[in-house]
Amino acid sequence: MSTDRFDLVKQSFEKKAIPADVPDAKTSDYFGELVFDRAKMHRYLDAGTLKALLDCIDNGRPLDGKTADGVARGMKEWAISHHVTHISHWFQPLTEGTAEKHDSLIDYDGKGGVIETFDGKSLVQQEPDASSFPNGGIRATFEARGYTAWDPTSPVYIMDDTLCIPSLFISYTGEALDYKTPLKKSIKAVTEAALPICRMFDPAVKKVYSYLGWEQEYFLVDESLYAARPDLMITGRTLMGHASSKNQQLSDHYFGAIPSRVAAFMRDLEIAGHRLGIPLKTRHNEAAPNQFELAPIYGEANLANDQNQIVMNLMHTIARKHGFVVLLHEKPFDGVNGSGKHNNWSLGTDTGTQLLAPGKDPKSNLQFITFFVNVLFAVQKHNALLKASIASATNAHRLGGNEAPPAIVSAFLGQTMTDVLRKLLEVPSDTPIEIVGKKKKTLDLVEIPQIFVDNTDRNRTSPFAFTGNRFEFRAVGSSANCGGAMATLNAAVAEQLTEFKKRVDADIAGGKTVNVAVMDALKPLIGSVLEVVCFDGNGYSREWLEEARRRGLDVETSVPEMFKAFTSPASVKMFTSTGVYTEKELIARNEVKWETYCKKVQIESRVMGRVASNHIIPAALEYKTRLLKEVALNKEVFGDLEGCTTEVDLIRKISGYVEEIRLMVKDMTQARAEANVITDDYLRAVAYHGVADYVLRLRRPIDELEEIVDNKTWPLPKYRELLFIS
Repeated sequence: MSTDRFDLVKQSFEKKAIPADVPDAKTSDYFGELVFDRAKMHRYLDAGTLKALLDCIDNGRPLDGKTADGVARGMKEWAISHHVTHISHWFQPLTEGTAEKHDSLIDYDGKGGVIETFDGKSLVQQEPDASSFPNGGIRATFEARGYTAWDPTSPVYIMDDTLCIPSLFISYTGEALDYKTPLKKSIKAVTEAALPICRMFDPAVKKVYSYLGWEQEYFLVDESLYAARPDLMITGRTLMGHASSKNQQLSDHYFGAIPSRVAAFMRDLEIAGHRLGIPLKTRHNEAAPNQFELAPIYGEANLANDQNQIVMNLMHTIARKHGFVVLLHEKPFDGVNGSGKHNNWSLGTDTGTQLLAPGKDPKSNLQFITFFVNVLFAVQKHNALLKASIASATNAHRLGGNEAPPAIVSAFLGQTMTDVLRKLLEVPSDTPIEIVGKKKKTLDLVEIPQIFVDNTDRNRTSPFAFTGNRFEFRAVGSSANCGGAMATLNAAVAEQLTEFKKRVDADIAGGKTVNVAVMDALKPLIGSVLEVVCFDGNGYSREWLEEARRRGLDVETSVPEMFKAFTSPASVKMFTSTGVYTEKELIARNEVKWETYCKKVQIESRVMGRVASNHIIPAALEYKTRLLKEVALNKEVFGDLEGCTTEVDLIRKISGYVEEIRLMVKDMTQARAEANVITDDYLRAVAYHGVADYVLRLRRPIDELEEIVDNKTWPLPKYRELLFIS
């Protein structure tokens, strides 16, 4: 190892973790202290303003200007008590990140000084430059106007000296330019579609909620080693690097003792999250070295998604204080687990019923089966679209690798629920669905075990797995905004529930009872999902790929091709009928997706080419020169090359790999140049898919050279250093 690299590693071990300023109180004492939650609303708002705001949050009533001014006054008083000096509309553009523009609270007081001001207009709306964010052609450079609009259902919070206002981001002409707007529309669509079905079983239900519980996987690397890897710094992943002799094969990192330095980071992150009202609950080592996971208590989908975005921002900031860099790339290291963000999704009612959990009587169990089967059928019908919703240039490296699900969307039920569905196909439609242990068994009974959560195994190769009272969408990538996948899933389920209700209503009008009409409508769906989308086997097997193709499931692996599902006739019909996207918005988003794919691959190929040419080849030639000198000296002393067989063999190998790299970099650069002149977004993305293949192929000769060139000459920190430094 070179002296410089030794110093980097040594510094990482000597670096002291910054201790967290842990309050002397329980977590519950400071939880949410930086959030303008309902307790703060009651304290800082007058009765009329409070009533109007809660009516807006709970029932969707619009706020008038007078009420907005009243809310702003209360927020300002609370914020100034926390030394806030600025306000910002915080939003989620189509960049997979967040954005904010800070405006000071000051204004002229008319006496030569300033005064802190904040009114309803500033609370409700700001105006960022919409043409500077990805927009798919909706906004041109000379048509820059866009708006951010306050989302009252997601609490305002304080970050440092700034009052952050969660907001939607729309263009001057009204199209959504963010993740939050379609997510909120999809939540509205699925709740409105689910409500009339719930009322068939319980007329007391007044509202249905969409829930999300995310599990965030991530890697930590030492910041000094990170700074010595141009590929990590610029692309978020290692484009080259031979596998370490030891990685995760011993399964000794998973759920192991958390390293003290990492634990200090986790503690600071949790405290910061708890102060912001984010219920972070779980933390642990993940399967790969230096890989970890955190997860909160599940919550309402819109708020939960906002909280995930806030946490990702906090992770980057707090990690630096501990000498780490957080990697949220889906596959930062080859040969070990990638990082996902499992989205645990469910529906529930204001009466406390979990719609995807078995009930306590035949009626509630029929309701459960109704939602369970309709969700599965929606996933089946839109399996290609759901895959497109989680596809990206980065997630493509993770899907199908190690514990990540393959790029085929199927559903795992477990043997228990599979048996229940099969039995439902065999019995009359008026057969009660009972729970084992509640009533005496009969031959005609369809039984669901009482202790249900433990009656399904786990299938890590399933993209969409039932886990007892929810579905776990496991294919979402670590760096993704959950809103993209959740908006698609909500919309697909909303469309299916609406169509299902129409069928049931028609049968009831024809004289059938509710129970019989529901079961008659469910049976063809059950038969279809069991035949097509339900799969409990090994998703990595070649046999499943062939079987999935036979079943009619989408098996496309090219990300640019996957995106086309968004503008298929079925997708356009589904999104427009549910009001989640307009056709114009779908076309624009596809252009953004193709453009983003091209740019990410372009950046990776540039980095790969430059590192190969400026780091790898010179290091290899330097070592080759030393070998040549040794061979020449040997010949000078002994008069022949006898005894230099190893050196000569290494010289030939180095020459071969260097030439292979040089030619491949040349071809990759040419392929990139040809792709850049293509004007059609889709065709350019297809061309860049070929460029991405060069990046993958270049890795092999570089990794071979890493094994040949001596350690002190090799210019980059290796996997054994990057992955075992915590």
